[in-house]
Amino acid sequence: MVKRLFDILSSASALVFLSPVLLVVAIIVAVTSSGGAFFRQVRVGRGGKEFGLLKFRTMRRGSESKGQITVGGRDPRITGIGYFLRRTKMDELPQLWNVLIGDMSVVGPRPEVPKYVALYTVEQRAVLQVRPGITSLASIAYINENEVLGRSADPERTYIEEVMPAKLALDLPYVHEHGLLQDLRIIARTLGRMVFG
Repeated sequence: MVKRLFDILSSASALVFLSPVLLVVAIIVAVTSSGGAFFRQVRVGRGGKEFGLLKFRTMRRGSESKGQITVGGRDPRITGIGYFLRRTKMDELPQLWNVLIGDMSVVGPRPEVPKYVALYTVEQRAVLQVRPGITSLASIAYINENEVLGRSADPERTYIEEVMPAKLALDLPYVHEHGLLQDLRIIARTLGRMVFG
């Protein structure tokens, strides 16, 4: 209950405080390439329930049909403004709405697309016991995930066999040990990593 109250208050406050920034970014995204300002992608949330995760659109229209893995600076599907939004993580800001309506939490294991959740082991599926989050220890550790995949000859295989299991191993302990104090620490570490690299 405390965690959900924190999520509601923090996401609502952030949406109000950041509304000028969100409006400007939405306009820039919408006018610099076709396809609108936002991108909604099906992800798997708590209890295995699917929901529509919101992001600022960073890829050209129809790009998802060519694969769901993006590979750093060499991916031609990413728009010019999209590179900036991804590098600064500003593309994730619309997920504050997902937090406000209860699909997500500020902190929790990152939600995955159904295609990859289907590959989870029984143990890994434990991450579905909690609301997925905007940030987590795995998000911090793999903040430059696209660059890691960009160095691979087979990015999807690298993601499935190396990156995804490593991220889940970092997220699994959170399912049993999470609390408000730990969430605040993860938020602080996330902001520090975004600001200082």
